[in-house]
Amino acid sequence: MRPLYFAALACLSLSVYAAEPGKPAKADVPPPPPMATDDALDEPQVTIIKQTEQTIEEFRANGKLYMIKITPKHGVPYYLVDDRGDGMFARRDHLDTGLRVPRWIIKTF
Repeated sequence: MRPLYFAALACLSLSVYAAEPGKPAKADVPPPPPMATDDALDEPQVTIIKQTEQTIEEFRANGKLYMIKITPKHGVPYYLVDDRGDGMFARRDHLDTGLRVPRWIIKTF
């Protein structure tokens, strides 16, 4: 039984010397390439305009205005949304469309 332990200990100690110092191990993942600064991001751009009686937030995607959120100083915020993309904004008191997708339980654990 002792020779088996001795062989396992010898193998483990030799594996330490097999790795070269200063070089990354094979399991290391290389860092991602740097992100180019001139690429357009898919994130929406938000412009906030503060006025005395209200705050206006304009949401743009690819430079096109698609939604405006208006928060009055005293009251509930509401949205103006361009649903069709034609520049005509419709007022909504909230962004919930009312669409309820059916959900079924497939399996419980």
